[in-house]
Amino acid sequence: MMDATFTSSDTTDIRLVYDKIPVRNVWFLFLYAHDLVKFRGKFDAEIEASPDFKSLIARLLCYTVENRLRHNLSFGYRHREDTLRRVRGRIDMLQTETRALLSRGEIACRFEELTIDTPRNRLVRAALSVVGGVLDNDRLRHRTKMLAGALGRSGVSAVNPSRADMATDQIGRHEAEDRLMVSLARAVFDLVLPTEETGTRSVLDADRAETEFRKLFESAIGNFFNAELSREDGWRVYPGKKFKWPIDAASSGIQHFLPSMVTDIILENEREDRRIIIDTKFTNVFTRSQHGGALRFKTAHIYQLYAYLRSQERHDEPRSLFSEGLLLYPAIDANIDESAEIQGHHIRFATIDLMLPALELSQRLRAIPMESRLSRPISPSVSHRG
Repeated sequence: MMDATFTSSDTTDIRLVYDKIPVRNVWFLFLYAHDLVKFRGKFDAEIEASPDFKSLIARLLCYTVENRLRHNLSFGYRHREDTLRRVRGRIDMLQTETRALLSRGEIACRFEELTIDTPRNRLVRAALSVVGGVLDNDRLRHRTKMLAGALGRSGVSAVNPSRADMATDQIGRHEAEDRLMVSLARAVFDLVLPTEETGTRSVLDADRAETEFRKLFESAIGNFFNAELSREDGWRVYPGKKFKWPIDAASSGIQHFLPSMVTDIILENEREDRRIIIDTKFTNVFTRSQHGGALRFKTAHIYQLYAYLRSQERHDEPRSLFSEGLLLYPAIDANIDESAEIQGHHIRFATIDLMLPALELSQRLRAIPMESRLSRPISPSVSHRG
């Protein structure tokens, strides 16, 4: 994705959006963003009992941890190096010889050890420990502290895992319960209590909350289409596809300075011979012209989508000559659905009202790629929200 610049008014608009989104709809985005759609509809009671998103995350994290404790936490392997009196794993000959261990009846070994103190379990314990500090509900706060203690007594240490640790602890597709538990724990740090480490201290960073919510919105839209569009109907979904600039000749250093082009989502339908390039923007669809003038679509966003469409045209690939482009925004103050044909490409500006009931939100998203480019309205269609 090519970089876009956000103004202070953009930031204000973004905060207004995620402050107003119903808890149910934030959960809807969360499930799709983390490929957890199988859990949709499972926690309706917890959603209704939660006044805000942090309370919902805390409730569900407690629920999943209690369930894992009842059925045993997942074990994993960790690498260890130790001096033993019998061979275990592989012998470290260098350490054994240089330290003259054999003369003492010992031997240096390297081995894998089964343990419950895995990065995923440490992350969950850390999330439980910190989320209680931001909760208003005394009972829920006590529940998180009790469960953090239970994990500690089970053998899970209080050391927060690094990103490298988490990268080595891959969750299998059959471990759905662990995937949910770890996603909820990550949400504590990314969406409920965003932090940035400075030395040994962590500070609250409101800007990171906005960044993480943008990521949530973008991932949710892509995964929604991947889950909801039928392959039997000819649909294929390609998230995060990288485009190459169609360079015929170049200087030696140009590749170091050209911006990359990575789309958010590409939808293709072989039956209908369609390609739709979608770029999601968690910001206001509008900006004002200089000196507080008329509302306008954002120039940088239009240029970006135009570059995606025109740069990939190839005469040996007819679909690329008529590919469609969609800029998709959350609705802020107005619902928008406008389009135009520009040099053979249908370009559309549309908004999604994240305050809609969850069922209507799902139906609205599902309808977007179904709407034919030939039937899109060209006349003004702005409907201001109250």
